Amino acid sequence: MKVSRISTRVIEANGLRFAVDEAGAGPDIALCLHGFPESRFSWRHQLPALADLGWHAVAPDMRGYGDSARPQGRAAYRMEHLVADAEGLFDALGARRRLLVGHDWGALVAWSFAIERRRLDGLVVMNVPHPEVFRRVLRRSWRQRLRSLYVAFFQIPRLPEWALTRDGAVAVGRAFTRMAVDKSAFPESVLAHYRENALKPGAMTAMLAYYRANLRGLLAARAMPVIEVPVLMVWGEADTALGVELTEGYDALVRDFTLRRLPGISHWVQQEAPEAVNAILGEWLPARGLTPGAP
Repeated sequence: MKVSRISTRVIEANGLRFAVDEAGAGPDIALCLHGFPESRFSWRHQLPALADLGWHAVAPDMRGYGDSARPQGRAAYRMEHLVADAEGLFDALGARRRLLVGHDWGALVAWSFAIERRRLDGLVVMNVPHPEVFRRVLRRSWRQRLRSLYVAFFQIPRLPEWALTRDGAVAVGRAFTRMAVDKSAFPESVLAHYRENALKPGAMTAMLAYYRANLRGLLAARAMPVIEVPVLMVWGEADTALGVELTEGYDALVRDFTLRRLPGISHWVQQEAPEAVNAILGEWLPARGLTPGAP
């Protein structure tokens, strides 16, 4: 079995500069969106696997992160801009078919993209629920409210930046190792990458702006159209921030919903269990006719 090589370049989309890692080629684009406090590097295990399934797999540093542009001001990180970035990246890449893959904040953007009924052929989300499911569970679950208290902390001005970047951003590294079940998935070389990204000028404020700009909108009740494209949810059951009850109640929200739960795997599912995640993708994508150009 061939393993496609990952390369890096910078592209312009939605008026911004994005650093992207990519594997494969062609107009069938699998766009992989990372979460907090990650980067495009978090998809290093999936890009070759998606390319070998026939996709041109692309993972950007999202706005504010890593080597991508860092717009100033909280308003620049509202969800409408994040969704427009994904749309702009698909357009800049000349997408014929569109597969959107997201984890954590990247999954929130992916859900919003699909809810807005933008053109899409398939959606893969990892360890983040549909916004309506999250609101529903949050209303009734004190346990989930306690798990989500860190979001309230992130609303405080300046203090979270100091706490997360002090001592060489040691807290960023601990975010991975303390949550991970398999600590070996996060060797020092990986942790150093994420710490270095967090220490770039203005980066931590930009990363926290996702939480500060969107909390009210994500908690506001509103009518949700049914998502018509096939949706795959991959969920590490040992997630300490988001409970497994968030994987339930999708019948009225998604027409074609597939859930794959991974016991003993943390929130960092695609990095901690890459072989299992890639196997799930390799099974689900062909079953939904989503393997363009596969040999």
